[in-house]
Amino acid sequence: MRPDIRELTIKRGLRYASDTELVMLILGSGTKTCPVERLSSMVMNAIMISDENSLVENLLKIKGMGQGKALQVAAAYELGRRLNSKNAAVVKKPSDIVPFIKNYSVQQKEHFLCITLTGAHEIIQIRVISIGTVNRTYVHPREVFCEAIKEDAAAIIVAHNHPSGNCNPSKDDIVTTENLIKCANLLGIELLDHIIFDKNSYFSFMENNLLFAERSAG
Repeated sequence: MRPDIRELTIKRGLRYASDTELVMLILGSGTKTCPVERLSSMVMNAIMISDENSLVENLLKIKGMGQGKALQVAAAYELGRRLNSKNAAVVKKPSDIVPFIKNYSVQQKEHFLCITLTGAHEIIQIRVISIGTVNRTYVHPREVFCEAIKEDAAAIIVAHNHPSGNCNPSKDDIVTTENLIKCANLLGIELLDHIIFDKNSYFSFMENNLLFAERSAG
């Protein structure tokens, strides 16, 4: 690998690197007969002519690409595909967001998430706001709405996992939601739902007519 690729990427960021240079970073090295620059170029050609089903097979056809390197490239490709599929995905109902956050259901501690959305309810970003204990997480409205304001989000959905496997909201969950509704009203950023989920199911405040309880009371 060219000695400056890693240093320049660290200094300037991943966006600086070309597609082939990104592959070089994934591979790390070439072989005695095939330098990493040349190997990366062939890998890029394989990526361009492949779909997700044929990629590993085509990578293994390249001399110098063993199973380990082929799976490294394919795994990076698949991760990028999954993350990219979230962007601009439209959320029409609570169940639409569940597949995008399901990976947090295996966590042993509560992870509180904020999903920012455009006016058309397209996903802008999904981020972890806080990590709590086995049965509780502490969330301040400032942490929830800070990035939403920066991203000029029109709406948000909040969600958190229940490691216990019981998706029913606790008193703390209800109080947190009420506080977030108050802030959402003040900021003009609509809170569409609060979803509690585990590996097998989910609970939606909106579907259970709990989300707007505070608004109705006012």
